[in-house]
Amino acid sequence: MSTQTVEIQVLGRFLKVNCPLGQEEALQEAAADFDQRLKDLSERTKVTNTEQLLMFAGLNVCNEMHTERREHNGSASNLSNRISELTETLDKALQNQPKR
Repeated sequence: MSTQTVEIQVLGRFLKVNCPLGQEEALQEAAADFDQRLKDLSERTKVTNTEQLLMFAGLNVCNEMHTERREHNGSASNLSNRISELTETLDKALQNQPKR
């Protein structure tokens, strides 16, 4: 897979990172989101230590991911159960149809 170097900015620091071709815009958006999260977290908590901010932001993002994953898995399970119920209903309805 081909990559290219992309420059991003986080907390006023410029970083060069390798990025798959075609994903440059997504990387820039992710970096901007992360930068904003760090700034918001710093304002809310009054924490100025960069290492602590990064640790807290990383934990927050992981927590959000786990929450989303649980919600997604719950939705997928509910959908699967509903499909099974509909399949059973359709099977019963087809069995009750007069044969031709």
